[in-house]
Amino acid sequence: MTLGLISLVFVVSACGFTATEDKEEIPTIKIGYLPITHAIPLYLQDEIVTQGEQDYKIELVKFPSWPDLMDALNTGRIDGASVLVAVAMKAKELGIDLKAVALGHRDGNVIIAGNDIHNVQDLKGKSFAIPHKLSTHNVLLYEMLTREGMQYDDVNVIEMTPAEMPAALAENRIAGYVVAEPFGAQSVVMDNGHVLYQSEELWQNSVDCAIVLRQEFMEENSDLAQAFMNSYVEAGNQAQQKDEHVYEVSSKFMKVDETVMDLSLKWIAYDNLRINEQDYSKLSDYLIEMGLSKKPPAYEDFVDNSLIDEAM
Repeated sequence: MTLGLISLVFVVSACGFTATEDKEEIPTIKIGYLPITHAIPLYLQDEIVTQGEQDYKIELVKFPSWPDLMDALNTGRIDGASVLVAVAMKAKELGIDLKAVALGHRDGNVIIAGNDIHNVQDLKGKSFAIPHKLSTHNVLLYEMLTREGMQYDDVNVIEMTPAEMPAALAENRIAGYVVAEPFGAQSVVMDNGHVLYQSEELWQNSVDCAIVLRQEFMEENSDLAQAFMNSYVEAGNQAQQKDEHVYEVSSKFMKVDETVMDLSLKWIAYDNLRINEQDYSKLSDYLIEMGLSKKPPAYEDFVDNSLIDEAM
């Protein structure tokens, strides 16, 4: 059991949301994130709320790793997060009352290999990095190996923080990796690796990162939750423009070379961020097949599209 999962077990009984108010009694929603391209709608949403005449504030809380973020979410130190949906599903399975209310993005997960890896078979016996076993990235690796007639155990799968992966590939510590952007594009631009597969080539409409809110927060702040989703959908539409403004705003939250960002954005979509049942069910089936979950939460128990349906 990984450290992240162990922490989940011990926080099942934790409670308490963190929507706070300042001296003017303007509520603040605390949302966790990792500095990745998949969270760009949150960065734009922060600007929308800050510059607009909103009756609430957003505080984006940066975390260095998914276990750290999930610990804060599970214990109520933040109200929600942009997070690996499979990790949030496991938290729900263990008793944490969370709701997935929107996707963070669509597509944009690439499988990267070193320049000495010419095909999937070349990965046999080599080390391959993923950000978390409970991730769509791990599922994509599993699907790729299966299609190529290989076993999952044919490669040495290791968990690694996303930001470390490009350097690890350049230093030949790993033969490849699959992770959130912009770290795939970084290796391609630096000519340290190449794309073996795009996520949509392995799994159309794969579900990866999602916006997850604490159920307690939603129940006690229903109007606030809807206002949050309204601005999030607006931000997603802005992100889909993939223009200079998107780069400028994102640069305040993540330091990425503009050439890397341009390539990364070509691979990602930010429109239509509703979580569909068919796509969610396929992820659940993968998690069971891979032995990562015995009983994933049912779609109707974990996904709440009421906010995004109203916002759209």
